[in-house]
Amino acid sequence: MLTLNNVHEQFADFFKGKKLRPFAALLSKKLSEGHICLDLKEIVSSKEEFPYRYNTVKEIEDDLAKEPLVSSLPGSQHVFENLQPFILFNSQLYLHRYFTYETIILNRIQTLVKNEVVEYPHRIEFIDKHRDFIKNLFKSEESVENLHEEERVEWQLVATILGVLNNFTIITGGPGTGKTTTVSKILKVLKHVNPDLKIGLAAPTGKAATRLAESLEGNQPTTIHRMLKAIHGSHHFKHNKENPLNYDIVIVDEASMIDVALFAKLLDAIGPETRLILLGDKDQLASVEAGSLFRDICKTQEQMNLISSKKARMINSFIEDKTKMLSENFISESPVHFLSDHIIELKRSRRFSNNQGIGRLSKAIIYNKIEELKSLFKPNADPQILIDMAYDLDVFQTSISAYESYIKEGNTQIALQKFNEFRVLCAVREGEHGIYKINKNIEFILNKKNLIDNRTEFYNNRPIIITKNYYDLGLYNGDIGIIRPDENNALMAWFEDSEKNLHGILPGLISESETVYAMTIHKSQGSEYDKVLIVLPDNESSQLLTRELLYTAVTRAKSQVTILASEKSLLATTNRSVKRASGIKERFNGNTNKDIWVYN
Repeated sequence: MLTLNNVHEQFADFFKGKKLRPFAALLSKKLSEGHICLDLKEIVSSKEEFPYRYNTVKEIEDDLAKEPLVSSLPGSQHVFENLQPFILFNSQLYLHRYFTYETIILNRIQTLVKNEVVEYPHRIEFIDKHRDFIKNLFKSEESVENLHEEERVEWQLVATILGVLNNFTIITGGPGTGKTTTVSKILKVLKHVNPDLKIGLAAPTGKAATRLAESLEGNQPTTIHRMLKAIHGSHHFKHNKENPLNYDIVIVDEASMIDVALFAKLLDAIGPETRLILLGDKDQLASVEAGSLFRDICKTQEQMNLISSKKARMINSFIEDKTKMLSENFISESPVHFLSDHIIELKRSRRFSNNQGIGRLSKAIIYNKIEELKSLFKPNADPQILIDMAYDLDVFQTSISAYESYIKEGNTQIALQKFNEFRVLCAVREGEHGIYKINKNIEFILNKKNLIDNRTEFYNNRPIIITKNYYDLGLYNGDIGIIRPDENNALMAWFEDSEKNLHGILPGLISESETVYAMTIHKSQGSEYDKVLIVLPDNESSQLLTRELLYTAVTRAKSQVTILASEKSLLATTNRSVKRASGIKERFNGNTNKDIWVYN
């Protein structure tokens, strides 16, 4: 929608130039919706409200180029200085700050890739020298006979070798495809020769960092903010271009959750000799803030997993089972893209089958396979899936009975673990099917069963989620705990840290927290549960409902998914995809050797 509201018009009023103001207001609106820039083609094609009528993008560009507060830049080499608050580039309008972020990301990835050239011969020699060690890491009798061709390939081995060769690598894939397993093997290869390898592990949230710690034993992950050392009261970090991180390799999990600003600051802090590996699921929800950088970079190539012939021959020499080798369908005689051999999608899930259960449902959602999805609407269509289109109270009550287990558990640490086996996930906060109402409904049911007494704010067994960072307490936005008495019968909020140690905090010290029987799907990113109950609002026109949102919710579960949604709402959700404007794809796919910017 291009309708401008008062908030964005107020932003536009800061700038002189009558003709510029509606563009500034619309750009402000787009940023609030997660876009990095305003795609001018949208103004031409849209029938929504806009003060001026344009027939071509060139007409818009000509008008904007006349504005003193707009720097109009051609797609060639420039010095990135003395630019105006607004940047016009590649038929897209940016705020200066967001153009800077995008430029830093582009430059830093280019630099990392170009720096590989010097190291490449030594790394090939290193891999060949330790051939037996690498082959032993991938010894498996696993049969791939009944799998599709793209699932048969030993993609974890492909990603491991490329991760050792490259300075910059993206490893993407759905749940159970082995992203962290692959990283653990990359680390084993590198540490085999250099036991003192300096490793930096990070994730966007404390929850995601904790899960990374569970997967990579012996290594201590942290949040990106803590790794970069946030400066209190500022948006800046101690580690930056002038003071890079002191690691040989930096690995970042759940990279799809990183917004454009943090992405740029992370890349800016990576030293020229440091390897960077990003892990994530490109099909998951993008960051809450502006940008969908991880997905944008993954989609810069028309075909993923197309390996240059020289590297493909070397990789195949490590694979004894010919059915698991790279076939000609995955080999290119020459690199077809700047990031060829740098982005690998793991295709074989060890957790889900593509033909049944959660794997089948998640594929139907993300690829919008309507008939496949409808086949799961039938009762007992799949033992892992229940789709209730009537919002049946009995279904709801049966699902949330899973919470009785943690309440009846006497050991607080085990109770916290049991609580995290099940979660109710909502698409929205407000309304009949939002988290606030659903949490109240769950409290009412549990109270009626005499399992809780919620007459006070911090009642016994109340589950809470932290909604701000408490640096002094070691608690961060998204951390989850439960209220329970300590040995002196004083109610405390109990949390587990990344080392599985239990810590009690006085509830009065963490006022910025919420009840979390139900949580938003956005907040659930980076988490896993045995079972989930997903609640969608009965509103098929809601732009919040997208296939990425539902896919993210479904893939939080390991064994059971229940969905409460009307048929119209569910089908509209899978038919709607997240669209966020950025220039990343165009700039990577353009003449990247010329698109170099020097920023001060």
